[in-house]
Amino acid sequence: MSKLSWCVKLKDNDTNFSGSVNAENIVRVCPHIPAGEIERVTAVIPHKMTDEERLFMNGYQTWTYSPEYGKNDRQRGLSHLPKALVDKYSFDRYGDYHFVKYPGTKGFFHGFSYCYFRRGEKFSLIASLSERQGYTIFRYDSKKGLLYIERDCSGVYHNGGCFPAFELYFGNGSENKVFDEWFSAMGIKPLTEKQIAGYSSWYNRYEDITYDSIISDLEGCKKVMKPGDLFQIDDGWEPYVGDWLIPDKEKFPVDMKNVTDTIHSSGFKAGLWLAPFVCEEKSDIFKNHPDWLFKVQGKPYKCGGNWSGFYALDIDNKEVRDYLKEVFDRVLNTWGFDLVKLDFLYGAAPFGTREESRGGRMIRAMELLREWCGDKLILGCGVPVMPAFGLVDYCRVSCDVGLDWDDKWFMRFMHRERVSTKQAIENTIFRRQLNRRAYLSDPDVFFLRDYNISLTKQQKEKLATVNALMGGVLLTSDDPSHYTAEKCEFYIHLLMLRYATDIKVNTDNGIRISYNLGGTKNTIQI
Repeated sequence: MSKLSWCVKLKDNDTNFSGSVNAENIVRVCPHIPAGEIERVTAVIPHKMTDEERLFMNGYQTWTYSPEYGKNDRQRGLSHLPKALVDKYSFDRYGDYHFVKYPGTKGFFHGFSYCYFRRGEKFSLIASLSERQGYTIFRYDSKKGLLYIERDCSGVYHNGGCFPAFELYFGNGSENKVFDEWFSAMGIKPLTEKQIAGYSSWYNRYEDITYDSIISDLEGCKKVMKPGDLFQIDDGWEPYVGDWLIPDKEKFPVDMKNVTDTIHSSGFKAGLWLAPFVCEEKSDIFKNHPDWLFKVQGKPYKCGGNWSGFYALDIDNKEVRDYLKEVFDRVLNTWGFDLVKLDFLYGAAPFGTREESRGGRMIRAMELLREWCGDKLILGCGVPVMPAFGLVDYCRVSCDVGLDWDDKWFMRFMHRERVSTKQAIENTIFRRQLNRRAYLSDPDVFFLRDYNISLTKQQKEKLATVNALMGGVLLTSDDPSHYTAEKCEFYIHLLMLRYATDIKVNTDNGIRISYNLGGTKNTIQI
């Protein structure tokens, strides 16, 4: 039986509060410490990987590439990129690069909230039971055979008394056993069991949408979509990111209520894309409300290079909260949308404060969204993974897919959150355990079309099949009016795949998925 050795260190205090505990089942480390600022909270447990063993480290947010690793693999950060390039495009703001060190050498890995070691079909899962006190960061050194665990709460002030340093689940056994036990220990269940299929406007037209194009695509969707399916208007409807109270009047000259009425009259649910916790530099919000911006060392914090560059809003500012409450009231109640896809959510909590950890702030932001949206549906995206558990109905588990297999060669050197169909498929597979436990997973869209796309027929079918088998959301960005009879038949096949049984994944030599559909066993090689 392994021992978990732990230590809590306060700033300006020479005493180390430490101890050890058996690493089995549920472990709660809650030492009594004096008041003071937390400097670090760490733990370590021995585990020597074999050559055949695989390691999974969950990435920081939904887009972060999160495969299984062999003990001699390498997890790449951004150190290989010129600093000027990173600074210009804010590549270090999409993931954990601004607060986690990447050694960049073979055999060193890190992840957030949960990880596992796997030998064949036996899983050893180590997972956090709560991230409110701070993200649980796992680091593994395969050369030393040690798993280090950190609580991301440096700088938070503790008032003294019991400090919840670690709340961890340790499980050994089959995949279903350990993940079922973990979610049972957290008391988390999905908010909905209803799978959803339909359409998203993004991966065909991107921001180039208008009222006329949306109505045209809506007509096309009637060819294959069923009553109750989702018709989602993605980015491009708003004048600028952050300005959500009115649509772009040149693109959408009609009232948005007319748009939802038209979608509803076609028998579909209406969805709308927003990025509530950020605003771009060209927005009225950025220009007219500088006091609304989250600041680091007195400067607005830039979250990434999309659009005209975008910045975090300060959820501790009451005017920001009042504005966002008004936005959701208008979108959901006045305009009548049934679902909101909420994107770039990591912008709510790039840092913590003296009173609250980074993870705690992110959870509070997600709770605000749930409060503002009431019983309307939320599809989360670009969000740190565990803070979304039990608070959104649907959630992305992958990066954005692309119109080709793995993007341009030079883009493969970018951050772990980059666009990639290949990496999106792998994330959907390696985070498959979250589907129907934390929420219904969104693996992003699939394609069947032959125009405006570089994916081969085989690649399109792999993407679509994995999405149908491992997700609770099955959306396309095609205009189905162009579907041939063969494509319509395959679309119906995808809908049936959502009811496949006995789904098994083998990742020891490549990725192979087997499943049973209608009494017939099938296999797909990725």
